[in-house]
Amino acid sequence: MIQDKNIIAAVDIGTSKIVAMIGRKQENGKIEILGYGYEKSIGVKRGVVLNIEETVKSIKSAVQKAQQQSGIEMKDVYVGMAGQHIKSLRASGYITRESCENEISKEDLDKLDQSMLSIPVDVGQEIIHVLAKNYTVDREMGIKNPIGMAGKRLEANFHIVVGEIAAAGHLKKCIDKAGLNVMKIFLEPLASSAAVLTEDEKAVGVALVDIGGGTTDIAVYSEGIIQHTAVIPFGGQCVTEDIRKGLGIIEGQAEDVKLDYGYAIANDKFLQNKRVTVPGINGRPPRDFEFYHIAGIIQSRMEEIFEMVLFELEASEMKGNLGTGIVLTGGGAKLKNLAQLAAYVTGCDIRIGSPRISVTYDKIPEIASPVYATSVGLLLCGYEDQKIRYATQKINNQAIVENDEEKKDIDDDSNSKTISPKRTLSSLFNRISSIKDLFDVNDYEMNQNAD
Repeated sequence: MIQDKNIIAAVDIGTSKIVAMIGRKQENGKIEILGYGYEKSIGVKRGVVLNIEETVKSIKSAVQKAQQQSGIEMKDVYVGMAGQHIKSLRASGYITRESCENEISKEDLDKLDQSMLSIPVDVGQEIIHVLAKNYTVDREMGIKNPIGMAGKRLEANFHIVVGEIAAAGHLKKCIDKAGLNVMKIFLEPLASSAAVLTEDEKAVGVALVDIGGGTTDIAVYSEGIIQHTAVIPFGGQCVTEDIRKGLGIIEGQAEDVKLDYGYAIANDKFLQNKRVTVPGINGRPPRDFEFYHIAGIIQSRMEEIFEMVLFELEASEMKGNLGTGIVLTGGGAKLKNLAQLAAYVTGCDIRIGSPRISVTYDKIPEIASPVYATSVGLLLCGYEDQKIRYATQKINNQAIVENDEEKKDIDDDSNSKTISPKRTLSSLFNRISSIKDLFDVNDYEMNQNAD
């Protein structure tokens, strides 16, 4: 384990990139980014590990870069999970407490959460997250935090995130083979939300849309609570593939064209009479392509993605609750004019989100990019998880001390009441003698008394 308990490490295993990141908790509650490593992802497709050996190589390379930059060894890491196999469902549950007079504690909430892990899911799937939306205490509904209240029946509505067992197993296997230990797996859109969304946005209503390489992840918040999550199996690599096929060039050239000359709206007047020259393949002459032609290819694919986002928002009945609109993040959010296209398709206010919430990276300014939203978010989620672990450990240690003290008091009381065997036998004989004296009367005296 990393020696400094304030150090947090994370590994983001994506379709197009693998990022290892190290941060340190500061006294003000923020996390300082100390180092990171970026490596191209080869063995992952649409968020799912398909080639373990190639993925392990990329993880090791990224971890080595992060360790060299920070001077800190990575051992325990938090990992992100995405992919088209991710599903969400709504459920409710309750527990009956022993006493209605005792205050509801964190242990009661944990017990309720644990009870939801037994709900039936499809074969080959497992529950990844159990997220309480609101609570009910003895028919008192709409409670966000019931700790401190009193009641007999504790109920809650939950947002349950489900994924394939095999996918999670492959992630853990890759981390293990890279010489690391998985502390916890987080759903990637939840991690990105921690780094990009403000508490005010979550309270008023907002949808995070994380456009990654292989998938587009959605997380919807309202009244400060997660309401819906979804994964769309299309991302930035689909745009690259469309450009490659549409222009007849190789993948590396298509990616460069997208990043350097790609626009999300084709009829922009700025694109008129602009061309880009792409080198020919294997000695062939270079080729010229008009900007608006490239933009047309990009716009078609991104319109399809945003239409699927809109479908998810309407299907979850959350579109009307998005008071602050949609926040775009991820590598795909860097496309020029993308915010305008998203606003046109969805009819919502749009902003591009970078990881600036509770994070400082003065030494590494390039981290302030939508590309690293998930990586930074994993550190923030890990920080919260460590706070819970330390608090739980403190409570357990206190309980052990109290039990030891109680046991000691009982032993002391027992010792103070212990009587020596010799004294006990002497007392017993004295009592027997006293009883004997009561019945030690001659028959004559008894007859006299009877007369």
